[in-house]
Amino acid sequence: MSYKITLIPGDGIGPEVTDAARLCLEALDIDIKWEVALAGEPALKKYGNLLPSQTLDSIKRNKIALKGPITTPVGGGFRSINVALRQGLDLYACLRPARYIEGTKSKYKDVDIIVIRENSEDLYAGVELKDNDPRTQDIINRINDISEKKIKQGSALSLKPISEFASRRISRFAFELARAQKRKKVFCVHKANIMKYTDGLFLKTFREVAADYRDIEAADIIVDNLSMQLVINPNQFNVLVLPNLYGDIISDLCAGLVGGLGLAAGANIGDNIAIFEPVHGSAPKYTGKNKVNPTATIRSAVLMLKHLGEVKKAKILEEAVFAVIKEGRSVTYDLKPNRDDPTAVGTKEYAQAIAAKIKKGK
Repeated sequence: MSYKITLIPGDGIGPEVTDAARLCLEALDIDIKWEVALAGEPALKKYGNLLPSQTLDSIKRNKIALKGPITTPVGGGFRSINVALRQGLDLYACLRPARYIEGTKSKYKDVDIIVIRENSEDLYAGVELKDNDPRTQDIINRINDISEKKIKQGSALSLKPISEFASRRISRFAFELARAQKRKKVFCVHKANIMKYTDGLFLKTFREVAADYRDIEAADIIVDNLSMQLVINPNQFNVLVLPNLYGDIISDLCAGLVGGLGLAAGANIGDNIAIFEPVHGSAPKYTGKNKVNPTATIRSAVLMLKHLGEVKKAKILEEAVFAVIKEGRSVTYDLKPNRDDPTAVGTKEYAQAIAAKIKKGK
């Protein structure tokens, strides 16, 4: 079968890790026609726009995209392009698996957790109001008139919208995925003991959806307790479904349990469109050095193949990645026992080792 897929190289190390993923995919002999589209700094230079309409049109047309990391400034500058893509295309489900790979330096064995993050709401909805702005002050005054809890004058505000609609569809997504993968338990992660209306609604809706999935055990856990329990005994968890902000933080924690962000794959999925991308950032200081670990992007391509129904090809690619890491010879510096090991290979050479493993198995 032939596929037309949008490729967004991103910036920083993005082009290098997406090239590595493409090299591995080519070894599988899948008929993929790539439509390259720009976002982030390269798009700004060429089109004067961080997220040009051409890129959005390409994703909408092809329904599938493989994307490299894109730089997001801290504290100032433009807002996250990643968030803009998720919201603009209604990619409401963020899928981030954390699975132990033999040969990595993880302190935990047999971890296999799927983090499912609601993408459209919560504090990442982007409803922010600047401090000392007259409009912000007007809202503060209105809130102070109706609330027992008072907001300090001159505050900045971020709003935390949680709706029944979004909570219901992400909960259903989590249970459907658990059923499809024969996973037995889904945890709803929340802080409903304190945020009784927002997180309370998320939890209430989760429990209502759970009633439709009697074959799967449903449980809930407060997010701070989850953080502790993940460090003590991560193997007790299988599927986690969380509001947006908690999902972002906990998915990084889970990545740390199994070797770090260099291994962490991700997918952002809607009803008709899906974008696959690594969890890590653009690491601009490593740009062009052929040094970084592309495993996260390659494993994101594995998720993409599964989404396309190419389950056998996905398994071949994933097993080739695992085999190369287990052998420990042709791996990047961060996958060596000693990060200064002179036998470490570059980004491209690591991908070539995976591609060779695939071809050898044919």
